[in-house]
Amino acid sequence: MELKGKHIVLGISGGIAAYKSVHLLRLFVKAGAEVQVVITPNGKEFITPVTLSSLSRRPVISEFFTANTGEWHSHVDLGLWADAFVVAPATASTIGKMANGIADNMLLTSYFSTRGKVFAAPAMDLDMWLHRATQRNLATLRADGVEIIEPEAGELASGLVGKGRMEEPERIFEVVAAALASPRQLKGRRYLVTAGPTYENIDPVRFIGNYSSGKMGYALARALGEAGAEVVLVSGPVSLPTPEGDIRRIDVTSAREMLAACEMHFPECDGAICCAAVADYAPAVCAEKKVKREKLDRITLELVKNPDISATLGAMKKPGQTLVGFALETDSEMENALGKMKRKNLDWIALNSLRDKGAGFRTDTNKITLLSAGGGTTEYPLMSKEEVARLMIEEIFISK
Repeated sequence: MELKGKHIVLGISGGIAAYKSVHLLRLFVKAGAEVQVVITPNGKEFITPVTLSSLSRRPVISEFFTANTGEWHSHVDLGLWADAFVVAPATASTIGKMANGIADNMLLTSYFSTRGKVFAAPAMDLDMWLHRATQRNLATLRADGVEIIEPEAGELASGLVGKGRMEEPERIFEVVAAALASPRQLKGRRYLVTAGPTYENIDPVRFIGNYSSGKMGYALARALGEAGAEVVLVSGPVSLPTPEGDIRRIDVTSAREMLAACEMHFPECDGAICCAAVADYAPAVCAEKKVKREKLDRITLELVKNPDISATLGAMKKPGQTLVGFALETDSEMENALGKMKRKNLDWIALNSLRDKGAGFRTDTNKITLLSAGGGTTEYPLMSKEEVARLMIEEIFISK
């Protein structure tokens, strides 16, 4: 991947995985990027600035001032210069400080001044990775727009085996390069995205729903926005913040409300991605008051079929519009997905299988097989939903 003319700040914090940062630096430089290394004082205990500066062809920055000359290193200028800020390795300490606004070294002050895309590749021991404080800090960074490049599972420096190994440099390079190599090719286009679950009320306080978190749909909306598109995001009940960009969010609760919003906006869009986990059925009658269990030992719900949103849009689709769906299957996966694509007049369908660990509801990762109506098939490995979203947008809307 070509990165000529791109500016990358490589932040290295103090962990044993710092040795991998040397290879990552070489990959960025080889691709034509200009790389400025910023290393924490503890990071210098693991890798020397001499090695890093010889590869980057730039002096390594670690302190706010150069000791002999008093020259000030402006974190503000560095933040404005960077197209991407990559923290690799990102230790538990650095992640905690990034998440909580603590700027006590040059790497952190530069991070807080950065306007470009930020990536963090965590590296730590198993128990530190699993600790609730670490997971809470990671959730904060994700909400702030930082892309977390998940660590691998394997043998750790402590001798334990588990998740915590920093992702390999080649994979980190691919993630960053893909983001930087996707300029705003979709500027002037508009897309509809549905996300999250729908809730179908039983009474004023109870509902039928599902486990969808909305993360995949929101990642797709974010990826479209990053590519320059205008996005109409029709969202079921989720706790996620609206992604940054030219994204108009419409909150709905039920399948019928989602359908009405889609029917209103789809005609003016270049395409749509139906990613919401729409409830297939809804109670035939919603009780006006809360059903009291003290009065009834047993209740029977009569369920009626909800409207099929993707099929409705498939029937509405005009020449030039692209319609994408999702199929979450538990058996006969390929057969069911292909049947759904044909039946609903979809151009593409992303197949999920609940048999794949790390895919489906309530995860930060996904594993899909992308199928096209023209017969194309692309299998993606397990990766973050943000990565899946970018690759899908690239293949469906940008590369066509």
